[in-house]
Amino acid sequence: MDDKILVGVFGAPHGVRGEIRLKSYMQDPSSISGYGPLADASGGVYDIVAARLLKEDLLVVRVRGVADRDSAQRLTNQKLYLAREKLPAPAEDEFYCRDLIGLRAETAKGAVLGVIVAVPNFGAGDILEIAPPAGETMLFPFTREVVPEVDIRGGRVIVAPPVDDETTSVA
Repeated sequence: MDDKILVGVFGAPHGVRGEIRLKSYMQDPSSISGYGPLADASGGVYDIVAARLLKEDLLVVRVRGVADRDSAQRLTNQKLYLAREKLPAPAEDEFYCRDLIGLRAETAKGAVLGVIVAVPNFGAGDILEIAPPAGETMLFPFTREVVPEVDIRGGRVIVAPPVDDETTSVA
């Protein structure tokens, strides 16, 4: 999936006529239906024939060939991708989250924390999952305060780990 960008994920069915919820990761959530067919990781193709915004980044869509609730249910949690070349190039100070995977994470002083292995979002914002040279992965909020610099060309991000209040408080 190296040349593919994750653009959305199917949610639960909506009603009994085959409509399904779709969480869009696009800057303009409704634009997801304008790029042509979407693909899953195994090459399955999904052609959105109708879409309406339900709220914020959630749409209700009709997919060609999906005509009932049971068919829609089988698509639940299916991740959807677009070929990178179908998407606009990011602006100079922008990037796709996919571009962060594999970048080196280091402190401002150059200490290597590890490599970014994922950029999950569990609803409260993007998180950098960093695999250190040894030990368990670390999670950092992907905010300007914690990640003040992203250098895609240089292959790194600067991370300012948040200070643990419990270890710095005065008794």
